[in-house]
Amino acid sequence: MQEYSNNSENSFEKNVNLREQLEHYLGNWKWFLVSVTIALIIAYTFLRYAVPMYNATAMVLVKDERKGGLASELSAFSDLGMLKNVKSSVDNEIEVIKSRTLIAKTIKDLGLNVSYVNLGRIKDGEIYKDSPVTFFFTNQSEKFYKETQVLTITSTSGSTFDLFNDKGALIGNFKYGSEIPFLEGQCTVLKNKLEADKIKENYSIRVEVYPVIKVAESYKSRLQAMTLSKYTSIVEMSIVDPVLYRAEDFLNALIQNYNTDAIEDKNFIAENTSKFIEQRLRIITEELEGVEKDAEVFKKANKVTDITSEAGLFLENASQFQKSEIETETQLKVVNTMMDYLSKSSNENLIPANILTSDVNAIGLIEQYNLLVLERNRLLKSAGPENAMVLIVDKKIASLKENVKASLNQLKTSLQIKKNDLSRQNAILEGRISQIPTQEKEFRIIARQQQVKEALYLYLLEKREETAISLAVTEPNAKVIDAAHSSGNPVFPNRTLIYIIAIFAGLFLPFAVLYVLSLLDTKIKTRNDIVKSTTIPFIGDVPNNKSGEKVVSTNSRTNIAEAIRIVRTNLEFLLTNNVQGTAKTIFLTSTFPKEGKTFVSVNLASTIALSGKKVLLMGMDIRNPKFDEYIDVPTRGVTNYLASNDGSNIESYFVKMDNFESFYVLPAGIIPPNPAELLMDKKVDEMFTYLKDKFDYIIVDTAPVSLVTDTLIIAKNADAFVYVARANFLDKRMLEFPEKLYREKKLPNMSILLNDSVTSKKYGYGYGYGYGYEAENERKKSWKNIFKK
Repeated sequence: MQEYSNNSENSFEKNVNLREQLEHYLGNWKWFLVSVTIALIIAYTFLRYAVPMYNATAMVLVKDERKGGLASELSAFSDLGMLKNVKSSVDNEIEVIKSRTLIAKTIKDLGLNVSYVNLGRIKDGEIYKDSPVTFFFTNQSEKFYKETQVLTITSTSGSTFDLFNDKGALIGNFKYGSEIPFLEGQCTVLKNKLEADKIKENYSIRVEVYPVIKVAESYKSRLQAMTLSKYTSIVEMSIVDPVLYRAEDFLNALIQNYNTDAIEDKNFIAENTSKFIEQRLRIITEELEGVEKDAEVFKKANKVTDITSEAGLFLENASQFQKSEIETETQLKVVNTMMDYLSKSSNENLIPANILTSDVNAIGLIEQYNLLVLERNRLLKSAGPENAMVLIVDKKIASLKENVKASLNQLKTSLQIKKNDLSRQNAILEGRISQIPTQEKEFRIIARQQQVKEALYLYLLEKREETAISLAVTEPNAKVIDAAHSSGNPVFPNRTLIYIIAIFAGLFLPFAVLYVLSLLDTKIKTRNDIVKSTTIPFIGDVPNNKSGEKVVSTNSRTNIAEAIRIVRTNLEFLLTNNVQGTAKTIFLTSTFPKEGKTFVSVNLASTIALSGKKVLLMGMDIRNPKFDEYIDVPTRGVTNYLASNDGSNIESYFVKMDNFESFYVLPAGIIPPNPAELLMDKKVDEMFTYLKDKFDYIIVDTAPVSLVTDTLIIAKNADAFVYVARANFLDKRMLEFPEKLYREKKLPNMSILLNDSVTSKKYGYGYGYGYGYEAENERKKSWKNIFKK
C-alpha cells in the first residue's frame, strides 16, 4: 500500500508539473499572438519581395557509344584489341554535360551573361525575352569579358534613349542602331520586335554584363544531372532559375551543344582516322609494288613461274631418267652377254632370243639363226657333217651369225649413246633440283612480304570504307526523351511552407524566451516549488490581488477572500491541541520585507472575525510597521505600552474596526531605538498572557526572521507560526532558511503560505482552492478589455 501511495504521489506530481508548465505558457498567450502576427507579417513581406525560382527539367537517353571517353569511330580497329579493356560509363557523360566548358559555350550562344533588369517603383524584375532592347558589344578587350559592367538605359523617344554608366552618370543620348564608344570598343543598342501588348514606350532598364566564367560557375552550381537508376542510361537534368523560359532554353541549348560537341568529336576522329588510312594506303601501295617487282625479277632471273609445281616436275623427270638409264645399262649388259655367248658358241648352239626386247631386227636375226641351227641338227640325224645340205646350212649359219654380231654391235652402240644422253640429262635435272631449296627460300621471303603487304592493303581498304560510312551517318550522342519543361509553379519561395515556418517560428520564439527566462528565474512560482524544497506543512496560497480590495469584508467573494478562508480552515487543524479557554495565537513572519505578511495578517484576522470570533490583530513588527497601509490606526500601540512605566492598561491601545463586531487592532506603535531589548522585557510575556484570556484569536504580525531576531525572541508565545513566502519575489534557495527553522523547531507549530501567486483562469487561482468567480467574471468582459488583464 505504501508503494502504491508513493507511485500515485509521483504520478500526481508529474501531472501537476506538466499542467503547471502548460498553464505557464498559456498564461502568456498574448505574447504568442503578437509573435505569430509579427512572424506572419514578415513572411508576407518576404513573399512580396522575394524573387520566385522555377525548376526546369529535361530527360535524355545517353547512348553508350563513347567508351570511357573514346569515340565510337575507334571501333574500326576494335578487332585489333584496342578497346578490350575500356568500359562504358554514363557517369563520364554526366560530367561532360556538367563541364564548365560546355556550360560556358551555351551561355555564350544564348547571351546569358547579359542580364536585363526592369527598374520598378517597388521592386526590380529581370526580363528575358520581353526586353525592349538588345545590347551588342564589339571590339572589346579581354578585360571587358573578365569584369562586371553595368549600364542603365532610359527611353526618351521612339528613336532615342539616354545611356548611364554604373555610377549613374549620363554617357549621352543616342539613336537606336548607332555605334556607341564604350570602353575600348563599341556597343550597339537595337530595338526588339515585341507583341503589341508588351511594347513599352517609356522604360528604364539596367543592363548587367557579367564575366562568362562567373555565370558559368553559377549555372554549374545549380545544374543537376543524374541517372534515374543504376540500371538505365536515362539522365534527368534540372536547373533552378528566376526566369522560367531562360531555364528551359538553357537546358535545351545545353543538350544541343552536347550533341554537337559529341558529333564534332566523332567527325574529328573519323576524319583523322580516314587521313591516317589514306596515308598508310599510299605507303603500303608503294611497298606492295616494290615487293611484286622483286618477285617478277626473281622469277625472270631463275626462269620459274611456280617453284613448287616445277620442282615436282623436275623430280618426276629425274626419276624417269634414272629408270631409263638403269634399263639402258641392263640392256647393254644383256647385249655384251649375248655377244660373248655368240663368240663362244658353235653351229649347234641356239642363241637366246627372248632377253632382247628393245631391238626387233636383232630378235629377228636370232630367230632365223636358231631356225637354221635346228634345221642343221635335224639334217645331222639323217646325214653326216659332210653332207652337202649340212654344209649349205653351215654356210648360212655362219653368214647369219655374222649378221647377228653386227646387229648386236649396232645395238650396243645405240644403247651406249642412249646411256650417255640419259646420264647428261639426269645430271642437269639433279643440278636444277639442288637449286630448288635455295630458290624456294628466297622466294618465300619475297612471297611473305607480298602476302603481308597485300593483307594490310586489303584491311585498310575495308576500314576506309567503314570509316567513310560512319562519317556519313554520324548521329547524336544523346536522344532527347523529354525536352526542357517547367510546371510554371515556383519551387521557391513555397508560400505554404513559409507561412507554416512563420507560424512555428512565431510560436517558438516566445516559447524559447519564456523557457530561458524560466531557467534563469530562480524565484518561487507555485506551491510545488515550496513542497519540493521543504518539509514544512503547506496551508495554502493567496492569489494576486487584482480586485484592489485591501481587507476582506462580509460580502467579499473574491479569490483572495476564498483563499484566506481556506487558510483559516487549515490553521484550525494545526491548533487542535490548543488549551481550551485561551486565545489561539497565530504569528505571521517571512524571510524578507515586502512578502505580504502584513496583508495576510490583516485579512486573516478579518476573515476569522467575520465568523463571529473575537479577534485581536497585533503589530509586533515594531521596526517597520505597515498596518496603516491597509487600515486606519493610530501611531500609539505595543511599543508605547511596553515602554511606559505608568501602569497604563493595554486595552487603551486597542482600535475597534468598523463593520466588525469583535475585531480589534493593537498597532505596533512608534519605532523604538532598542526594539530587541524592548521585546525581551517580561512585560511582553505578561501582555500575551493577559490578551489570551480576553480574545478567541490573536493574529500577530512579526518582523522578518532572516534580518532581525525580534520574532525569535517572542516566538515562545505563539501557538502556531505561519511563514509567508511571496511568489515571484523569494529566491528558491532562500527556502533553506525556513526549512532549517522548522527542523530546529525554533518556530513552534510552523506552517508555510504562498502569497501573491498567479491566478489560474480555469481553477480560479493556485491549484483549485478558489471557486473561479473572478475567472467567470473575466469571461464575461468585453473583448475590448482583453489586454487589460
